[in-house]
Amino acid sequence: MDFQVKFDINHKIFLRNPESSELGKQMVKKAIDLIYELGFEQFTFKKLAAEIHSTEATIYRYFENKHRLLLYILNWYWCYMEFLVTLKLENVTDKKERLRIIVHLLTHEFSESENAFDYNKKFLNQIVISESSKVYLVKEVAEINKNEVFKPYKDLCAKIATVISDYNSSYAYPRSLSTTLIETSHHQQYFSVNLPKLTDITAKGNSEFTSQFIENLLFKVLA
Repeated sequence: MDFQVKFDINHKIFLRNPESSELGKQMVKKAIDLIYELGFEQFTFKKLAAEIHSTEATIYRYFENKHRLLLYILNWYWCYMEFLVTLKLENVTDKKERLRIIVHLLTHEFSESENAFDYNKKFLNQIVISESSKVYLVKEVAEINKNEVFKPYKDLCAKIATVISDYNSSYAYPRSLSTTLIETSHHQQYFSVNLPKLTDITAKGNSEFTSQFIENLLFKVLA
């Protein structure tokens, strides 16, 4: 299912809201495509400027640096994930099934957007798996966090933690388990493709292996 949605991203992340202009929207869209294709280390504003037929100076009017642009992209993704979790859990009353739905969302990639002007959610998903830790595994993380730029990620973790507590109200660490599920799903998906001997993947597809592993881990912990 393909959604066109807009979210209010923390204004402290950008200098000018990319949603305020067609060029800004195209800038973010092309940045997602380039980061997916090249990796964050090889991605530069110079390459992005060439893709959108503009200048580096124009991009710097929107974002202070590429770290901030990646942070914007990830904030959008975490908002989208919380939206999906809320949508998929609506009218689902079985507590175990609610957790299974969350596991499926965390471990299966999204399909490519059918809208030419929408962000490519398949690429976004892969960027999150391979690049997301680069926004918070930095020396300045405490200073960056003062502006609440990680709030969408925290909100998603809190939502999942609530579903965990609903399933087992006596479990003492729902938020820690929530972040563990998210981060482990990323690591196992990444490792199973790039460093498979760090996993137990066999003939199963990457998503199915990760889903089964995460589900096994989750329900053994909550038993």
